[in-house]
Amino acid sequence: MASVRGVVTSATLSWVLTRLEEGERVALASVVEASGSVPGKPGARMAVTNTGIRHGTIGGAGLELKVEKHLREILLDKKATSRIEKYVLYRDAKGQEATALNSLCGGTVTVSLEVLEPMPHILIAGGGHCGQAISAVCENLGWTYSVFDVRKEFADSDLYPDAVEHHSCDVKEFIARETNTKLSRFSDVLLLGHDWSVDQDLLIGLLLNRGDSERPRIGAIGSRAKWKAFKEAAISKGVLESSIDSVRCPIGIDIGAESPEEIAISVCAEIMALDKGIRE
Repeated sequence: MASVRGVVTSATLSWVLTRLEEGERVALASVVEASGSVPGKPGARMAVTNTGIRHGTIGGAGLELKVEKHLREILLDKKATSRIEKYVLYRDAKGQEATALNSLCGGTVTVSLEVLEPMPHILIAGGGHCGQAISAVCENLGWTYSVFDVRKEFADSDLYPDAVEHHSCDVKEFIARETNTKLSRFSDVLLLGHDWSVDQDLLIGLLLNRGDSERPRIGAIGSRAKWKAFKEAAISKGVLESSIDSVRCPIGIDIGAESPEEIAISVCAEIMALDKGIRE
């Protein structure tokens, strides 16, 4: 029979996986060592998301409050790495090489703190050569992707057998289904359409539906002249300029890419750099 602690820990890990699948960043605390009369026992876990939701427990009391504070702090740092923190639960424990807690418990707790990043889920909006090349890179990186194209033959399971979702319809129908909450399942939307008007309509619809949310990030392939026209059209439809300025166009790191395969590497490298906090 599973222990209560084991069930609670499994529930926390399951909850973390669900949050990651929904595109949230999660900071996870795991008790790895404990000595003395302390609330947190090895295996206890607690997690906090970037939206402020908490799950699990490492024993409560002052220890839990301090660990939660540290979890929220590392979530604010895009470059945060895992670390081990030792907490001393003694009255007047200051001055030791550990985080001191003014506690009567009497003991020490060693906790692993780590930030878990969701794997990218890319919406490839435009299933042509560049879209196919990007899907290949996504597969090699273990990223999830979906595809949209107004042309059915460029968004089907024959061309994209590993896509999570296949969307083939007009832009208006697609946008009508994609509410703010639903859109957040995508980390990035890449506008790669064969027709500039499709990309423009998608851009405006996505920005209006996304609202103040930072997710998904939106990027478009194309020239600066094309982007200027897109921006003017978006403003005329009531999109806030601050929202428009968050769009990346042209997408990709400048590596002199020319072929679809080179463009795919450039685009995916930029997404990786954004996720790791190397690029803003």
